[in-house]
Amino acid sequence: MVSCEGGGYTWSANSQQNALTPWPNDPVSDSPHDVLYLRDEDSGEFWSATALPVRVESAVYRAAHGKGYSRFSNDAHDIELDLLQFVPLADSLKLSRLRIRNGSARARRLTLTAYVEWALSANGVNAAPFVVTSLDASTGALFARNAWRAEFGGRVAFLDLAGAQTRATGDRAEFLGVHGDVGCPAALASGVVLSARVGAGLDPCAALQTSIDLAPGAQTE
Repeated sequence: MVSCEGGGYTWSANSQQNALTPWPNDPVSDSPHDVLYLRDEDSGEFWSATALPVRVESAVYRAAHGKGYSRFSNDAHDIELDLLQFVPLADSLKLSRLRIRNGSARARRLTLTAYVEWALSANGVNAAPFVVTSLDASTGALFARNAWRAEFGGRVAFLDLAGAQTRATGDRAEFLGVHGDVGCPAALASGVVLSARVGAGLDPCAALQTSIDLAPGAQTE
């Protein structure tokens, strides 16, 4: 489920008992827990692929919901983004295809960050102490599991950037910062390198990053 500004949540098999990301029971703030960020490594500016959580006032945002898909686009900081999200009919996956085009007259050095706050519990339950994260050695995907559940404890959630990720963390405090929020993640504001910290006893999340170099007018997906 996704709103026109990028909020919503994801579940598997049971929308009340097995939320993968927190259910945002707040129609006013519409705070997202699943975000794609871009950061310009030359200027330090960062923004999101959807209107929330990091809106650029000068940008034009578009959202379209069709039969089985949602599409978002914006043109912030001379970077044109086109994000298509859908769930395949035969696979238990949420797929996000992001097209990035350099609309400026200069080469751009960008960092793409995919961020997810894990729930892995029934709606309204704080399961963070029981969620354990790990990095898959062969693919670089970040796994998350809450084994302390009778019905869904054997399931494993994951986040992956099609194998392109080079940096990661499973620690939400590291990515957002102390008292931080998705509107201004400390790791993006400072440009620090993610530590690859995963395991038990963390405030669990998944944050994966990859670097993108684009010549003027160039596009990648």
